[in-house]
Amino acid sequence: SVSHLLSPAAMTTHTSHMENEEKVVEKNAQQPEDSSSTMSATVTATAGETKTTKNEKMFRLFLLFMMTAQNSTVVLVSRYTRAGVSNEDSYVINDLIMVQEFGKLILAAALEYNATNGQLVRSMKENIFDRPKDFFRILIPSLLYLVQNSLLYVAISNLTAPMFQVTYQCKLLTTAVVSVIMLQRKYSLKQWLCLTALGIGVAIVVLGAQSDSKKDASDSNEEGEDANVQNLFVGLMAVTIACLCSAFAGVYFEFVLKRPTNDGGEARAPVSMWMRNVQMAFFSICIAYINMVRDSDRGVTGLVDENNDPVIKPFMHG
Repeated sequence: SVSHLLSPAAMTTHTSHMENEEKVVEKNAQQPEDSSSTMSATVTATAGETKTTKNEKMFRLFLLFMMTAQNSTVVLVSRYTRAGVSNEDSYVINDLIMVQEFGKLILAAALEYNATNGQLVRSMKENIFDRPKDFFRILIPSLLYLVQNSLLYVAISNLTAPMFQVTYQCKLLTTAVVSVIMLQRKYSLKQWLCLTALGIGVAIVVLGAQSDSKKDASDSNEEGEDANVQNLFVGLMAVTIACLCSAFAGVYFEFVLKRPTNDGGEARAPVSMWMRNVQMAFFSICIAYINMVRDSDRGVTGLVDENNDPVIKPFMHG
């Protein structure tokens, strides 16, 4: 009836129904906005991740290019400064390594300063003075790297640059074997096949170089040349020992770098790579300095002093 429709209860019920319908309409109107904002946020996050991934790939390519350029440049420059130079004019290898390690120390300290936002002194106190036992663990790879660098210059002096580059790639094979033994690392069958092919290729190059070396030696004896003759056997032995030192030092350094340190029984984050390089360069400088002091056979310059005695090569001669 009309009176029932116009009663207060009916009006209240009708009003509540109208309000519910308006809320539903408003909620449905807001859903597209919410979904569009969610999609926008998802697209933005995906774009940010894509940009980050692209930057990481570019940075890795840059590092790969720099490592390739550095390895090639070191071999060529070292070969140029050692081959064809008389013993009187050649530099002492230990002096060069000492200067290199000193430059590495400065550069690693600068990078650690940047990584710690200017807290280099605090980082040195925490990782060197407060934890001497952990600090002295770096002595082993420092000694191995020093032996390796010294032997590399011996190898470069007795091998051609291409020959040295090829034979020195055996460090990949020795590093893989040592990492399996020390780190229990597992390689796939495809990786082992690649390493085997690498070893066979190096062996073929070495066998070919031996025949060429015999021909060069016979020609040199016929011509009576005795100036800075290369010794293939010495060069190959130096490369072999250098590869073994590089493998042991690299794997041990990786083990120390990833090893969590304890601070009063509580685990703490591993020491940064830059601080480890600071520690390693410090030990290398100390060992090189000891070698320089105790080395009585540094060679002579070809000159004589006022007493007609040969002049010993000074620091950084040549």
